[in-house]
Amino acid sequence: MPPDTQPRAGPDVEAIAEQVFTALADPTRRAILAALAAQGPATATDLAGRLPVTRQAIAKHLALLAEAGLVRAEPGERRRVRYRLRSAPMQVAQQFLAALARDWDGPLDALKDHLDRTAREPATTPVHETRGHHG
Repeated sequence: MPPDTQPRAGPDVEAIAEQVFTALADPTRRAILAALAAQGPATATDLAGRLPVTRQAIAKHLALLAEAGLVRAEPGERRRVRYRLRSAPMQVAQQFLAALARDWDGPLDALKDHLDRTAREPATTPVHETRGHHG
């Protein structure tokens, strides 16, 4: 089974974040999410009317967004499926990024402290510049 079709075992933060980032990588999917955020639940047909994309393309993008957990399909009137935003996967991705930033903060702060200390130390004349100069 290809790695991208393997089922997720439990709430694996990194796997969820990866699905979210993959979904957000496409500008059309970001536009769909923005439209749902601004105007609430909508059908694929509604979204196709708002965006410069065919209904078939919207449906494919919605399927990927649903797979990533970013939207949920809900039965609507007259057998129409409406899509609603889900924030939980986005929150997981935000937590992943926050943890990644924390992992970087320590080493970056240590480097900054080292560079600050080095910059404050008195400048010394290199040995090679003092040889041969008798005053």
